[in-house]
Amino acid sequence: MRGSEERLRLTWLGHSTVVIDLAGSRLLADPLLRTHNNLLRRRGVRPRPEQWADPDAVLLSHLHLDHAELRSLRMVAGVPVLTGSRNAAWVRSQGLLGQGAEEWTEVGAVQVRLVPAVHHGRPMPHRPNEAHGHLVRAGTTTLWVAGDTALYDEMADLPALAGTERLDVAIVPIGGWGPRLSANHMGPAQAAQACAATGARYALPVHWGTLHPPLVGRFGDWFERPLPAFEAEVAAVAPDCRVIRLGHGESWSPGGDGDT
Repeated sequence: MRGSEERLRLTWLGHSTVVIDLAGSRLLADPLLRTHNNLLRRRGVRPRPEQWADPDAVLLSHLHLDHAELRSLRMVAGVPVLTGSRNAAWVRSQGLLGQGAEEWTEVGAVQVRLVPAVHHGRPMPHRPNEAHGHLVRAGTTTLWVAGDTALYDEMADLPALAGTERLDVAIVPIGGWGPRLSANHMGPAQAAQACAATGARYALPVHWGTLHPPLVGRFGDWFERPLPAFEAEVAAVAPDCRVIRLGHGESWSPGGDGDT
């Protein structure tokens, strides 16, 4: 249930799809709401409609198919899709409400703005290749939704941009959809360094344990490996940061007892 105050609730729906309920508004990040994604197969349950229904805005990091899945976006048609301006023009060409968010944008009592991401490998010839993360704030609560990105020095500037000394939550990618991680992604070690750079009090690891090419998901332990590796790296380089350990469809609120 959404709260009318500043209370935060995060729900991970697999891969990079996160529902952010904050200050009475609901944000849906990089929605992948169907059973599969093009050729990629989903391991785990499909998100239930009641978990993501009625968002006030979609946060779209970039237009790679595992983040900007058109049929999923059309399941929330009529909702502003906050992304880079070039990406927003492409989103509008698909009949959706693409909106640039280079400056602070109000979504009810919540504010959202784009921040950099370094993710320019594998350019798509038929879609723009802008990539961004998002800062989210309401009252004294601040979040960073990193999107897909490599580690970059300016991550240390994100708390000041959000108007705080350290971020409350960093939602960071720690893996991929195959045994090998391609360039311009963060693995567990880099994601932990990002948490240290931003001073994050909590870290929600995403972009792992969900998608795989046909058959590949049946072999090896690469699906489960990123989470314990990330926890160990955070303990080493960002000991003041608490890792939020969620399974698909589980929720968390600060001060709660894990899955709520």
